[in-house]
Amino acid sequence: MRPNPIPPKLGQESVWDYPRPAVLQDTNKHLKVICNGVVLAETNRGKRVLETSHPPTYYFPPEDVKLEYLIESSRRGLCEWKGRYQYYNLKIGNQYINNAAWKYFNPTPDFVEIGEYYGFIAALMDACYVNDELVTPQPGDFYGGWITADIVGPFKGEPGTMGW
Repeated sequence: MRPNPIPPKLGQESVWDYPRPAVLQDTNKHLKVICNGVVLAETNRGKRVLETSHPPTYYFPPEDVKLEYLIESSRRGLCEWKGRYQYYNLKIGNQYINNAAWKYFNPTPDFVEIGEYYGFIAALMDACYVNDELVTPQPGDFYGGWITADIVGPFKGEPGTMGW
């Protein structure tokens, strides 16, 4: 059952206006990820994925990620729209976080530009920012969307939303 979308106000986007299948867009928004007090990733050259019912998922070019903190995980997956991806664990100081980041090592043709870019699960970080706004992680334990004040839902990820 489809929920009732929240009408967007001026300057807002509704996730219910995002397409399905998902699309990839360049973004020049200032994106930042902080973990264990370290700025792990920061860019104005990111990409975002938009998909119906999901807040945007942001991706960072490898040049703007402190790759020395990422350790390849054994966990892999497949997204029907974006392709095959690999998770990464983080080790920063004495903090170790399993499956906290991912990248597409075998993207589909529509997402080839995302290949080698990294996404981060906001709920596992100290803080993630879009244009200096602290993001709220997408609900649930699977999706990597970042919610900001300019995005309205409701959002997939809460209990009972798998059928959306």
